[in-house]
Amino acid sequence: MTTALRLETVTAANFDVAIGLKVRPDQEHLVAPVVKSLAEAYVYPGVAWPRLIFDGDRPVGFLMAFLDIDFAGDGKGADIRSGLWRLNISAGEQGRGYGRFAVESVAAEIRRRGGTRLTTTWHPGEDGPEGFYLGLGFRLTGEMSGDQTVGELELGKVDPPSGAEQPGVEGSSL
Repeated sequence: MTTALRLETVTAANFDVAIGLKVRPDQEHLVAPVVKSLAEAYVYPGVAWPRLIFDGDRPVGFLMAFLDIDFAGDGKGADIRSGLWRLNISAGEQGRGYGRFAVESVAAEIRRRGGTRLTTTWHPGEDGPEGFYLGLGFRLTGEMSGDQTVGELELGKVDPPSGAEQPGVEGSSL
């Protein structure tokens, strides 16, 4: 992994790059394709935070965070959470630290907005990403979201909110 990692907003200019990103064929059942994520981002503006991951000029992945949602979905708003909704690292780019960078970037954005925890879900099973998330410090909550395991990462001290969006995080720690 280089130190030229950055996030970019998905725009008309890079839309084809975004939808062209593909995970390994054996992972396709674990994560929705980028085009579905972008459709969901359109349907849920203000909640979805989609970003392309670049290493220099090379697109290496896609992430989408969710921000301040009613996680229980019961309309009561008693369990508001933010976290990682999707993570797609291109098939030929995996194992180079881009997934960690993605999680750190989402954590930084949640902290910037005053949050103290990052929630994500994953498909359980031997071929799923549980080891990746647990290795980054996520803990199992004991909850399920549909057929997916729920994990949370405590973010620690909250940074004071600022008005500017961070384009990425380099060398940060969870």
